[in-house]
Order: sequence, then structure tokens, then C-alpha cells
Amino acid sequence: MPKSDNNKKKNIAIGAGVAAAALLLGAASYSATKPDEPSSVTAKEESADSPADVSADPQAGVYPELAKLARRDGKDALAQGRKDAPVVLIEYADFKCGYCGKFARDTEPDLVKKYVEDGTLRIEWRNFPIFGADSESAARGAWAAGQQGRFWQFHEAAYAEGSKEKGFGSDRLKELAKQAGVKDIGRFSDDAGSAGAKAAVKKDQEEAYGLGATSTPSFLVNGRPISGAQPDQVFDQAIEQAAKAAKAAKAAKTEKSEKSAGAGK
Repeated sequence: MPKSDNNKKKNIAIGAGVAAAALLLGAASYSATKPDEPSSVTAKEESADSPADVSADPQAGVYPELAKLARRDGKDALAQGRKDAPVVLIEYADFKCGYCGKFARDTEPDLVKKYVEDGTLRIEWRNFPIFGADSESAARGAWAAGQQGRFWQFHEAAYAEGSKEKGFGSDRLKELAKQAGVKDIGRFSDDAGSAGAKAAVKKDQEEAYGLGATSTPSFLVNGRPISGAQPDQVFDQAIEQAAKAAKAAKAAKTEKSEKSAGAGK
């Protein structure tokens, strides 16, 4: 798995105990996510050894310091859903990763329909290129598409069946940008090659390495690590439990505030 020594030295202030727990993100094997995996291998098989079990306890396996990684920036072009949604799913992914593509095609659209559209879920994308120069180019292209409000359309085009096999050279990126409805292709190319694109991708990449992630896709659901393109029900359960916990926390906060107000009278 390609890594940068500098990246590995970058630490996120999440505490030693939480950092150890966050290493769950790296549990999916490289062989399960390498870009040329056979199409006959299912996502379930790929993730068989991944730490995807979701306890009946809504707080089991949840690390508050990891939940703080949610940016909740209303201007984030690589995110969708309300910035104040009770649940945030952070996805660390690579456009050359076959199982990231499976998640994008088979699971994510249903999550958007079931949870993003009703305001429960926010999805925040993090570019995590780990498969070389092509991955890095695709990540910068995706960021560039986002500068014109077309990140998710680019995401869909790049993850279409058979797309990654065509590579992500400069001409291919322009083609994907056109498919995504990016209006100014000249600006797109300039943005993709800019220092801004490089810095944005590096920021996301270092965040993932700082968490101990070594494979894609890797996820955080309100601070709960999930590794690999797990079955739909794993994400459904994690999101619903996180929403339940968020609702309970909000109710407890309201009750505490009301008691404090009453005591002050």
C-alpha cells in the first residue's frame, strides 16, 4: 500500500486511546481493495474480515473525538446533505478502488434517498488516493469539478461501470468533466493542476493516514469506524443508531437546560 513517511508522521489530535481504536479503519486487507480485483468477488466477501459489526448499543464502538472530524461546512463542494444533520458519514475513498465504485453505485444512492433527503444524514467525501499517480489525478479532478458545483456528478461519472479501466489522464478527466456538466473546461483543467487542488487532496489524505486508514473505502459514521464496502444493512443500522443517539443527546441537553432555567427562577 503506497504511503508517505511524512503523511504517517502527521498526527490528528484524537488521543492515544482513540487513535488505537481508529486503526480499525485499516483492518480491510489490501488484496480486498486492490484496483484490479476480479469482478466475481462480492463486496461481502471483500469485507468478511472487516470490523463492521454494529452493536445493539448505539454508543458501542463510537469515539466522540472521531466524530469531531466532521467539518459541517455549508460551502463544502464535496459534501451533500444539511450541515446540521444529526448524522455525518465521512467517506475516505479512491477513484481507482473497485469497491469504492461498488459502494458508489450500489449503496450510496439508497443512503441518499433514505437518509440524506429527509435531513437525517450528511455525507462528506475525503479524497484518499492510494493507488498512484492516476488516483492523485482523479482526486484533483474531482476537487476541480467541485469548484464549479459538479463534484457529485463527476463522482458518478468516474465511478460508472468500466470507467476506472480507462484511466484518469488529462484528456480522460476532461471527458469526465464534460459528462458531469462542468461548464468551463479550461478553468477545470487549471483548477485540477493548481496548488489549491494539491493542498486540498493532501489535507484529506493526511487526515486518513492520521487515522490509521490503509485501505479504501473507509468510513466514519458519527465517530463509528466502518471499513470496506459493507452490505447495505451495516450502514443502515449504523446511521439509524447514530440518529437515535443524537436524538437522545439533544433531548438530554434540552432537559438539562430547562432544569437550569427553572432552578434560576
